[in-house]
Amino acid sequence: MTLCATLGNTAATDVAGIVQLAERRYGAAARRDVLEWLELIEVARDQEEYKKLQLVNDFFNRRIRFDDDLRLWRQPDYWATPLETMGIGAGDCEDFSIAKYMTLKALGMPVSRMRLIYVRARIGGPPGGVVQAHMVLGYYAAPTAEPLVLDNLVGEIRPASRRPDLYPIFSFNGEGLWVGGAANSSADPTTRLSRWRDLLARMRDDGLD
Repeated sequence: MTLCATLGNTAATDVAGIVQLAERRYGAAARRDVLEWLELIEVARDQEEYKKLQLVNDFFNRRIRFDDDLRLWRQPDYWATPLETMGIGAGDCEDFSIAKYMTLKALGMPVSRMRLIYVRARIGGPPGGVVQAHMVLGYYAAPTAEPLVLDNLVGEIRPASRRPDLYPIFSFNGEGLWVGGAANSSADPTTRLSRWRDLLARMRDDGLD
């Protein structure tokens, strides 16, 4: 049974299995963090959508330490599942964004309102700032609405117009892929993005799909 079904049906045995898996793989601290994550989902379930965004954004920004994939996973680019991210208590920008996306999905947020957005981020501001690849989570109240940006670099949720430091490259969710702002929702992200496909397979193994 998947996480969404587990929480929707309050199947205690399945939730216990997720907690036990976290403890078996990563230890007592991971058990505590996953229990608090499940508590967050329970508390946020009946909140209005913007409050869900705030609760989930704050939860991961405050609890997860930023680090790069080479140190964490001995790979140049690894997309961790939420269980992996909470298990080691650290992640990079993709891991923050994925954990927020999957948690909001578990809370019933429509996938159509969320996109994982690859951007070029200017760090430090002009002059002398550096530009680097980065990922954020975008929330769209309507298909043509300006997105709100959930980011680990800036804790406050802001509309995209208030994030001039970000330049979008492409975005995707479980339903489609958008390149350069142009809708290409017929493109299957599991076909185009091998890391996304691998992530979903590992999430199914964790019971978190």
